[in-house]
Amino acid sequence: MVKYVIMLAAVIALAGCTGTDITTKKIEQEVEAPEPIKVSKRFNELVNLKAPDGPKIPIAVYKFADLTGQRKPATNYASFSSAVTQGAEVFLIKSLQDAGKGQWFQAVERVALENLVKERQLIRSQRELDEKDQAKPLTPLIVAGIMIDGGIVGYDSNLGSGGLGARFLGVGATQEYRKDEVTIMLRLISINTGEILLSVGTTKTIFSTGVNANVFKFVDAGTKSVEFEAGSTINEPTTYAVRIAIDAAVTEMIKEGAKKKLWSFKKG
Repeated sequence: MVKYVIMLAAVIALAGCTGTDITTKKIEQEVEAPEPIKVSKRFNELVNLKAPDGPKIPIAVYKFADLTGQRKPATNYASFSSAVTQGAEVFLIKSLQDAGKGQWFQAVERVALENLVKERQLIRSQRELDEKDQAKPLTPLIVAGIMIDGGIVGYDSNLGSGGLGARFLGVGATQEYRKDEVTIMLRLISINTGEILLSVGTTKTIFSTGVNANVFKFVDAGTKSVEFEAGSTINEPTTYAVRIAIDAAVTEMIKEGAKKKLWSFKKG
């Protein structure tokens, strides 16, 4: 019996090689301690862009929609959850604010414009009630000269898959992977003329990997057998992939705009 306990320990050790700590303490730490959003190479490139040769550019962002219609894959039931985030405009606004250490764009609120207008009406009504004819008008809203439109236009799952495995004397291990892709498009539009000034698109690959280890032995020759198995799967978050793709698209938009002389980088 001791021999098979040792086998089980070996399987757990193999599973631990995937980098996943399966202890209760580790799981509790991951649940209780929220982690900051990871910083990608694309984000660093966006932040470290040269400053513009001029003031910040007022820019409006409306709904940045999921245009894929894809649902999360499910094996035994119909899933009504979307495969990608429904709040991508939040990431887009953040990317615009972070571009060139915050020196490129002045993002104005348009996603919650209805709520903003209602709140301003309440303030105006209260001021008129309290101050009568002496009520001061609110500061006008900032008017943007350009706006961004677009969305998540593609989510292709299981574009590629594969694996590798080996077994020796009843002890084996396998590794598998799967590749998905998410694609976004951005359009920069002149509010004055309605002209589409430029259009850019980016694609981000999403990788999922799984590792399994197992031990198979006969207890009594030809009569009884025992098998131990353990494994883990790591999936790159789809939301994280969307954020990276948006960072990349905003970076390319700024570079493409400079080539078309819509703006220019600060010299020096």
